[in-house]
Amino acid sequence: MAIIQDVETLIREDLAARPDGVLEAIAEARNVPLQRVLDCLGAQAARVPGDLFEAIWSDLTGWGDITFVIHTSDGVFECKGSVPPGTVGRGYFNIHGESPIGGHLRMDRCRAIYFVDRPFFGKRSCSVQFVNEGGGVMFKIFVGCNEDRSLKEDQLARFEALRAVCPAA
Repeated sequence: MAIIQDVETLIREDLAARPDGVLEAIAEARNVPLQRVLDCLGAQAARVPGDLFEAIWSDLTGWGDITFVIHTSDGVFECKGSVPPGTVGRGYFNIHGESPIGGHLRMDRCRAIYFVDRPFFGKRSCSVQFVNEGGGVMFKIFVGCNEDRSLKEDQLARFEALRAVCPAA
């Protein structure tokens, strides 16, 4: 008789087999929202409440150029630039400023924010990932990289400091 494993065990096995692989590929293979995979990362992913959205966003505006990523099953959109300030109005968090990053976000749908620090294709990668009420990642903000793909030290320090002061969810 075959032993049926729970999905978290399977996800952890996938992570062990490819510790620096694409998390969305695991979520898709296991037919779960990306949040389930993030929750299996252990110490590599610190979860904080989504109601810290504005405070975290405000801190991110001072980081300089970052990489803003939206990853869906249809593709990956990346934009490099500074995080612009935002204001709440008409049901959206409206971001505007002198940056290629702009638009209108449904801040009220953010249920959790993850500080993810893990290898990605052989290099250290640090990101802040905003998760919606369905467990999907709304968008990710990555610590910027230098020419040699090493992380920008000033942004890494800001990432670590922000992660340290945010209460765990």
